[in-house]
Amino acid sequence: MSFQRSGSKAARSLHTSIARNSHIGKVPIAIPPSVTLTLPPSSIPPNLPATSLQAQRTFTVTGPLGSASVPISPSVILAPPSASAPAITISVHDPTVKAQRSIWGLTRTLINNAVTGVSSGFNLEVRLVGVGYRAAVEPIPPVFLELAKQQNPDSTSSLPQERLNIKLGFAHPVLIDIPPDIKTTVPAPTKIILNGTDKQKLGQFAAKIRQWRRPEPYRGKGIFVGDETIKLKEIKKK
Repeated sequence: MSFQRSGSKAARSLHTSIARNSHIGKVPIAIPPSVTLTLPPSSIPPNLPATSLQAQRTFTVTGPLGSASVPISPSVILAPPSASAPAITISVHDPTVKAQRSIWGLTRTLINNAVTGVSSGFNLEVRLVGVGYRAAVEPIPPVFLELAKQQNPDSTSSLPQERLNIKLGFAHPVLIDIPPDIKTTVPAPTKIILNGTDKQKLGQFAAKIRQWRRPEPYRGKGIFVGDETIKLKEIKKK
């Protein structure tokens, strides 16, 4: 496609972008022997309404650490593993449609995270950097557990049993309840190790801890998640 600007001596050509396959979505997902899959129908019409019963497809994986489920969009095609290729292959009906290309890579990432989570789990390190900063894991006092049970009588099995006690330079310690599905250890006073099967929940809990002392760029103090670093700024002298 081209156009000629009025008064211009040269014509300019405009080319629409070429539709490419998803670099993430086309990578097969290896299935460990310890994992069991429950696969929905491999392919359904992509134009089905999302609220229809036929469009409600769910991928379920069960492993040594638990189970996880991932909703599958109607536009996604799942190729189940075989004896010759023990891996799941994901594709879409029409890669030229932008919405289908985006859901392609997202679905592959969610399924891969679910398989990794129930087979080996995820670890995330949280580091405390600052004078006097330290953390410890402690049980929640029984009086608070009783209050929580009274407020939520139907969810007693999913209530937190432990909490983080973190000293961050405030006049009071920071107390953060640990979700039941996240295992938290403190191998050193300034290091917190989070372990769980759900990568998203792990990141959300780490962000909840980090918000109490975000890294600051002048002295390099704060709470760092994973391999997070910060570029220090020079302190202006008066």
